Amino acid sequence: MSYSISSIQAPIAEPMKEFEGKFRQFMKTKVMLLDTIMNYIVQRKGKQIRPMFVFLTAGCVGTINEKTYRGAALIELLHTATLVHDDVVDDSNYRRGFFSINAIWKNKIAVLVGDYLLSKGLLLSVEHKDFDLLTSVSTAVREMSEGELLQIEKARKLDITEDIYFDIITKKTATLISACCAVGVQSTQAEEKYVDIARSFGEKVGIAFQIKDDLFDYGDAEIGKPLGIDIKEKKMTLPLIYALQNTTRSIRKNMIQIIKNESENPKKVREVIEFVKSTGGLQYANRRMNEYATEAKAILQQFPESHYRKSLEDLIGYTIERDK
Repeated sequence: MSYSISSIQAPIAEPMKEFEGKFRQFMKTKVMLLDTIMNYIVQRKGKQIRPMFVFLTAGCVGTINEKTYRGAALIELLHTATLVHDDVVDDSNYRRGFFSINAIWKNKIAVLVGDYLLSKGLLLSVEHKDFDLLTSVSTAVREMSEGELLQIEKARKLDITEDIYFDIITKKTATLISACCAVGVQSTQAEEKYVDIARSFGEKVGIAFQIKDDLFDYGDAEIGKPLGIDIKEKKMTLPLIYALQNTTRSIRKNMIQIIKNESENPKKVREVIEFVKSTGGLQYANRRMNEYATEAKAILQQFPESHYRKSLEDLIGYTIERDK
């Protein structure tokens, strides 16, 4: 079954449209250079999956209101700040096929823009006393930073186990989607129990989302990142971890040696990709991804039945079946 973003967005089409205008207002500034950069960011926003999670979970348990818009804006502001800083850290010149902020305006300005976005998010919450939303999102940003640092630390030794991998992706990716869902519920008058249900649901979807991203490294489709980029960057993802755990000692040693010392050589990267494919790494990662998606669907059943819940279910399907 194929899932389209427009059909998933149907129950929240109006709020999403309204959010676009509100978000532009939140980004306004009197500093001309900053305003130019904010416009550049707003025009290049992706599919806006994260605000969708906020609005759909809010709709599941209550009424979408001004606090919901602020929650979605807070997520976008803090998430965009981390992306701008990430591009500086990674020395990356592109994001989603467009030039990154640091590529156009250099690192110094990019770091300051990231700081500005963080402060905008914090002030937006403090001004309206949305401390519950601020706690959820700030916790997610802290965990994302921890996840990135843990991944960098482990990449040096290439000694990532499956447990550590799941710890990293839970912090790096799942925690933010989890926060989106919690924020959606917190923005309504819903019972407290739904916040925990939403958080747990978001975490499972986030893990499935990241495993899908890791699988793209081994595909031949035209996607958001080049083939074998994770191997080149010495990132230990689930297909590779599984393959290394299920081979002979000498092959494992050889593969680790290639990743450590020859990951710039496309022929050698292709060798690692073929090794992972032939050792069943992709099938295993697919199976684990589907397990998390199934768990997310089961948790979702605790929400009242509605168009919003159906869209969240379709969003799970989209997450694991998307081609980029």
